[in-house]
Amino acid sequence: MRRLTLAVALVLSASAGACAPKPIVARDPVPAPEPTLGYECTSRSTVLNAYHTNCEPILQERSVVVRAKG
Repeated sequence: MRRLTLAVALVLSASAGACAPKPIVARDPVPAPEPTLGYECTSRSTVLNAYHTNCEPILQERSVVVRAKG
């Protein structure tokens, strides 16, 4: 009887694994910021080793790449 129970348990677990649902793909609900958008943050300490941080969005200058043949 014990072998029959073990065989039934193995068959049921194999059939459950064969019908696995589709994998869940996590996506970030917040889109990535633009390349020209940056943040300027300032921090100051408070009591008991805590910090208060204030961040403001700023526009960054585009980086320029200079190439020269030489």
